[in-house]
Amino acid sequence: MTPWNLHDLDRALRAGWAADTCSPDDQSDWHTANPALGHCDITALLVNDIFGGDLMLGEVHRDGRQHGFHWWNRLPSGVELDLTREQFRAGQTITAARVVERPPGPSPRRWEEYLILRRRVVEHLGTLPEPAGAGEAGPSGSAG
Repeated sequence: MTPWNLHDLDRALRAGWAADTCSPDDQSDWHTANPALGHCDITALLVNDIFGGDLMLGEVHRDGRQHGFHWWNRLPSGVELDLTREQFRAGQTITAARVVERPPGPSPRRWEEYLILRRRVVEHLGTLPEPAGAGEAGPSGSAG
């Protein structure tokens, strides 16, 4: 495996984020000026594939109302890593953060997008570790 660093991973993810991998909930608002929008769930799963640790989930609030959920990672070191936080540009806040188990089984809603993004990241970085429960794990839930 060729060595790479967090900057390489970030670049590979950014190159892979696109309208076809955006959450359906955010598809109408997705644009190249905010490529992280709608990619938190599948990005957090890929980071979890590589580093392990915990998947974090919080509620997205704006103007006092909930507007979906946001996913990020807590690495085994305890450091929280959120590679898609920049998508929130309109005063949103993330509350009610909690650790969630990796969803069992592929979700028909986001599995294809996860596989597309994973393939694009592999094109940039080379081989990635297999996901937890290879072939069984997949994203689910509302994305942010």
